[in-house]
Amino acid sequence: MTYPRLFNLVWIIALASSLSQSHAQSRVLTIATEGYFRPYNLTQSDGTLDGYEVELGQHLCQTMKVECNFIAIPFDAIITSLQIGKADAVMGALSATKAREKVIDFSVSYGRTPQVFATLRDGPYSKLPHMEENLDLSDNKHETEQALQDVNTAIKGATVGVVGGSIAQSLINAYFREGTTIREYKTAEQVDLDLANGRIDMQVTARSYLNTIQKTQAYSNVVMTGPLFKGGLLGRGVAVGLRKDEADLKRQFDSAIMAAKADGTIKRLSEKWFGFDVTP
Repeated sequence: MTYPRLFNLVWIIALASSLSQSHAQSRVLTIATEGYFRPYNLTQSDGTLDGYEVELGQHLCQTMKVECNFIAIPFDAIITSLQIGKADAVMGALSATKAREKVIDFSVSYGRTPQVFATLRDGPYSKLPHMEENLDLSDNKHETEQALQDVNTAIKGATVGVVGGSIAQSLINAYFREGTTIREYKTAEQVDLDLANGRIDMQVTARSYLNTIQKTQAYSNVVMTGPLFKGGLLGRGVAVGLRKDEADLKRQFDSAIMAAKADGTIKRLSEKWFGFDVTP
């Protein structure tokens, strides 16, 4: 090969690499969130999206040196929005579970809190057994199985509300379906409203979310009851949802999240929004 041809080949390769990097840096990422699951994500009175995930997402995008735009998608359609290309990523209190990992990919986790039952303070289910005990669903010990059976017996006859497609729904279907009536909703706010007005007996939700709504006047009579559920089908924590063909984007998010853990950003933002550290 002559030197001019070799020079041209090197120049073409360098140009292609430069254009590829320029495209990656100029890409605008669309991130889907729900907008109704405080404090993970919420919608302000002026319509702007806010919350732990929105603020953290903006920080991650700055670290990745990409522009990001958050959009609101109902939770039961949030994975579909990713699959059809309406969104490039999901940061919507989406737990990385084995079931979901069959259809989409996930980054490393950026938050983890247990799932709990919530009910009215003076209601018949306010004193469920194993109150505030940590119950790891990946643990097959007899004590864990007995605790699940105790709770199952105690809630028979109850009507339980869950958000469709959530890990709360997976939990109730897997362990507490027998003897209960399960009512599915599109948003957490709809579940909250029916619980407060006595149209359902209990709901299953993240403890961090429950802590937030309990601070409001409308839901000050709502209390946690029973154990703290984690592990197993509930997954390894909340993570960024991604398409399986986005390996480079996954690496970028993983790196940015690990950096945010290391420099204390996740701790700082979680204490701001949750009142405690949710760093996994």
